[in-house]
Amino acid sequence: MTIEQYGWNKNWQSKWNERITGNEGKGYVPGRIVGDFGSKYRVMAENGETWGELAGKLRHSLTNSGEYPAVGDWVVLALQDGGEHAVIHGVLPRHSVISRKVAGNTLEEQIVASNVDTLFLVSALNDDFNVRRMERYLIMAWNSGANPVILLTKSDLCPDAEHKIAEMERVAPGVAIHAVSALLGDGREELLPYIGIGQTVALTGSSGCGKSTMVNWLSGQTIQLTQDVREDDSRGRHTTTHRELFVLPDGGIIVDTPGMRELQLWEDEGGLDLAFGDITRLAAECRFGDCRHEHEEGCAVLEAVASGELEEKRLLNYRKTQRELQYQSSKEVKQKRKTAAATKSAASRSRNSNWRHELDEY
Repeated sequence: MTIEQYGWNKNWQSKWNERITGNEGKGYVPGRIVGDFGSKYRVMAENGETWGELAGKLRHSLTNSGEYPAVGDWVVLALQDGGEHAVIHGVLPRHSVISRKVAGNTLEEQIVASNVDTLFLVSALNDDFNVRRMERYLIMAWNSGANPVILLTKSDLCPDAEHKIAEMERVAPGVAIHAVSALLGDGREELLPYIGIGQTVALTGSSGCGKSTMVNWLSGQTIQLTQDVREDDSRGRHTTTHRELFVLPDGGIIVDTPGMRELQLWEDEGGLDLAFGDITRLAAECRFGDCRHEHEEGCAVLEAVASGELEEKRLLNYRKTQRELQYQSSKEVKQKRKTAAATKSAASRSRNSNWRHELDEY
């Protein structure tokens, strides 16, 4: 395998040339992160796959979790021991970043995958089917810079697949939706345009929705373990435990990710307005520019709900998600201010210490 088969092209070569110049480039080679195992990474370099770890200087320069290398990243490597080991000295600028907030109350970004062209948002056509959850996944997708595509898996288990496709189309206008069945082999041809040579796709969705099955189906071989879902609630267990990248027979690159029990959104880069484009368009017709679409007179959004043009549950989810993102943004600002204050205080203590030292010497 070569790095070209993993997506290396003229654009990445140009970014490499901008980053690595002159004598600085001696001894460095490009590589792509194909597996994230915590403190170590599997990396595809010019002479094949190898284990890599962060250089000490790079590790100490990273200030937040979102800056660490992730699956899909192109990195600057120094190969050692004949290519058996690699040290990561830098990350090339990303053209897309799929991220979420880490689970719990910690305010940190978790990179799901980077440099992805198409993000497959996977939902099974069983009891796990949930349009409100898909609205959140669409926000993450639009924020990432990748092209969102909805995959409705296990169509062989759904007698009313057309009805559910129509439901999804109402909450995802303009987004491609494909109903597929790996068991019956239905729908693979529709996905070929996304998995052509050099194209990177990633799969994300809840546990048990069929992501690992999709990887095996598209690759034509069993490269990921799968497990049956519970029959009583259609919930699955985490089969995939880490993020990993594979090359497909059609020349594309696919990233499998662990299932998400919950999706906590990270910063909003316009994804909310794109995912709820119908509400955004209606809001432009409201009488007041600061309309909250709750009880204001002349609210075009509420009028659309009253007339049946807009589903009330969709508006409620929009409000809930908007409040969540606003709250998170306020917490992030406070944390940045706290960090800046702590840094300023530490610098002040250092200056005072130096001043007292100078007085003692005097």
